[in-house]
Amino acid sequence: MKKISIIVAVAENNAIGRDNDLLCHLSEDLKRFKKLTTGNFVVMGKRTFESLPRRPLPNRENMVLTDIKDEKIEGCIMAYSIDDAVEKMSNELENFIIGGGSVYSQFLPIANRLYLTKIHASFNADTFFPEIDFSQWNVLEKEDVEKTENDDYSYTYYILERKNL
Repeated sequence: MKKISIIVAVAENNAIGRDNDLLCHLSEDLKRFKKLTTGNFVVMGKRTFESLPRRPLPNRENMVLTDIKDEKIEGCIMAYSIDDAVEKMSNELENFIIGGGSVYSQFLPIANRLYLTKIHASFNADTFFPEIDFSQWNVLEKEDVEKTENDDYSYTYYILERKNL
């Protein structure tokens, strides 16, 4: 079975983005994102890809989901549906779903792991993460992180694994 993991930073109001950008800069969380995803497979929608400071993300296999048939992006594996994306995902590496909102919504029902950063603040946003039914997940790790000079917000970092229901 392919390892499909979602990695996301979510505000108290389930906000994840505004104007195709992150809600805030959490330095330690971004370092964790890089450490976890480096050497693995990252899957994202086209708008998320366009929002990246470096494209494609270095030292990772990048897959971009688009509904524009036959669209190509240099250095990326292209997928034209969720089924196509799953088919093209790695059987060996961890496949990280990195956004955006509609991609998260489509992958949440089939993901087996969730790397969740819960930011202890609410934001005005235009993109939101779907509601998580926590009864379907086991908490493997939980770490509270206080705000620092590099991070304006405190947050809790979780690793959740889907229960075998």
